[in-house]
Amino acid sequence: MALRFSVRDQGDRATAEGGDRSVTDSLLRFRTDEAHDEPAITLDSFLAGQSNATAVRIEAGDDARALIPHLGQLALIEVSFPAFRDGRGYSAARVLREAGYTGELRAAGDVLVDQLPLMRRCGFDSFAPHAPIDEAVLKASFERYDHAYQGAADSIVPVWKLRHG
Repeated sequence: MALRFSVRDQGDRATAEGGDRSVTDSLLRFRTDEAHDEPAITLDSFLAGQSNATAVRIEAGDDARALIPHLGQLALIEVSFPAFRDGRGYSAARVLREAGYTGELRAAGDVLVDQLPLMRRCGFDSFAPHAPIDEAVLKASFERYDHAYQGAADSIVPVWKLRHG
């Protein structure tokens, strides 16, 4: 299966399947709809009713469950990763997907290429990394493992279920 994503560089849009080009300061999207351009407001501002925004930013430590009653009005939820070792955003993504959120879920910040496959499994479908990501390395990171070992927010069947029905 080919890895398909869109790369958005300062207003340009290109579709890639891996290759030699380096992805620098780009928005990586694993979605076919248009990218959401509205700036995300903080969770506190959104919950205070200060805006009719359709994009919200969750910081590390924010409780994603507070958005559950509002998921239908949000086109984008951006989850901040202040440091690569901070895994709270993974939980936020899974909570939102399990609650039925189908809009764009973006991981932003200190997002490393080896984390992207795991983030996809938790429900992220868009990434705004601080550091450049080479497309060949990106493709290799997604092709590294043939099977998943446990269930997640995606539809991948775990290997134990494949073995034992």
